[in-house]
Amino acid sequence: MRRAPPTPTGLPATPTRAPAWAQPLADDFDGPDFAPGGGLYYKLNAEQAAGTRRFAPGTGTGTAGRGTLHLAVHPRCAPGDPTCSERAEVWERPAVLAPYGTPMWYGFALALDAPIPDDDHRYLLAQWKRQILPGAAGDISPFLALRLRRGRLYLTVETALLPTVDTASAGAAPVQVRRHDHQMRALVAAEPGTPAATFADYARHSEDIRVIPRGAPLPAAGSGWIDFALRVQPGPDGDGHIEVLANGAWVATVRGHIGHAGPGLGPMQYFKFGPYRAGHPGTWRVRYARFRRGPRALDVLPAAHCPPQLRD
Repeated sequence: MRRAPPTPTGLPATPTRAPAWAQPLADDFDGPDFAPGGGLYYKLNAEQAAGTRRFAPGTGTGTAGRGTLHLAVHPRCAPGDPTCSERAEVWERPAVLAPYGTPMWYGFALALDAPIPDDDHRYLLAQWKRQILPGAAGDISPFLALRLRRGRLYLTVETALLPTVDTASAGAAPVQVRRHDHQMRALVAAEPGTPAATFADYARHSEDIRVIPRGAPLPAAGSGWIDFALRVQPGPDGDGHIEVLANGAWVATVRGHIGHAGPGLGPMQYFKFGPYRAGHPGTWRVRYARFRRGPRALDVLPAAHCPPQLRD
């Protein structure tokens, strides 16, 4: 057996285990509950009471993998209540959360069941946020989110209010200025062919958030199983860096001011996925498969789908 090399003291080195957040995680949703080592759980609170979850066999191959997690939200909110939401979200366990600003790769597949909502409402499918400490005033939006509007998928990033312009150089992100929340939301990817009117509220531009298209489109919401891989690194001071891949193809790079800083915010970042909407009639169903997470691209992507520039 190979021995550890001696240290300057002459004693063998003691192997050190990487912190929990630095270890790759995976869950194929192929058991009766979340995998013990997958780092996920279904949070139980009042908003989640609108949700249901069910584990079911997958195809065994391809994007769907060995198992699928069926998540759904059902009407629960009183009509006209703007503070109410309906969620069926799966969260990362506190023990595996990464420090805020740490680069992390995430992989997961999803498929939206028919009918796909096609109205202009608040629908989220996955979101990355910074912890908010107990007793903090206000709320902050996710620094990265996968959303649905009028039946179209799109991705947004958020940061603090920064200067914006009417028009800008190539790569400057269109933004929605949200002064009441002291935030701005940037549109960084959307299904091709989406009518311009769908995102008319992203009327300004920010050169502090820059988008580099990489050639592949964001897949359509109704195209079946979509396998996402994202490099996620918030940086509210300007060093944020996100990579977006879908179905093995490189969609976009996003750099700049991503995320939030300030009092009341915690030291960790976290991910949650599942259907989340403002109160609404009807049931909305989404399936998920093949969750992966790790500090390197190859923790979530096969080598054949990973551009050499992204391999750490």
